[in-house]
Amino acid sequence: MTPHPGKCVICSAPSGSGKTTIVHHLLKCFPQLSFSISATNRPIRDGERDGVDYWFLSTDEFLRRVQAHAFIEWEEVYAGRYYGTLKAELERIWARRHHVIFDVDVMGGLQLKEHFGPLALALFISPPSLSVLEQRLRSRGTENEDSLRMRLAKAGQEMEKASDFDAIIMNDVLSDACDEARMLVEQFLEP
Repeated sequence: MTPHPGKCVICSAPSGSGKTTIVHHLLKCFPQLSFSISATNRPIRDGERDGVDYWFLSTDEFLRRVQAHAFIEWEEVYAGRYYGTLKAELERIWARRHHVIFDVDVMGGLQLKEHFGPLALALFISPPSLSVLEQRLRSRGTENEDSLRMRLAKAGQEMEKASDFDAIIMNDVLSDACDEARMLVEQFLEP
């Protein structure tokens, strides 16, 4: 891979915590950030676009790329559901001389934090509680009862990893969480 010319902002959280909304806010605030599009083998949802929201790969293609060492990090987040960051995404962003912003699961975020060390700011976006998270996931309307239980169980485990991140942002009031994230990123990106 090309030598790393910039910094990395890593946003991780349990599913439904608001990290994607916060990442979009940060992208509007900082034109020097570019979004790293994750790859997944999960089905595309209504309104999503390949190469914009995710790189949607078949399971065989995802695992072929794992074998080819095409990922800087990857994880089987749920049974049979893979997510990862393609090295080609970082190359694309670095070629533009931009800093990278990641929207990744908690274990992926920790892998990236370890890989990039002081060149990374790892933010954990936390819901106020698991019950609030459950309400948010139900209101999205994308989960059945089984997947909801699975996501909530995983969220409990992920929240135990929050202290391994550089900062924890409590997303109780979205505008406050966005402001806090913006201030942390602004300080981090200062030359």
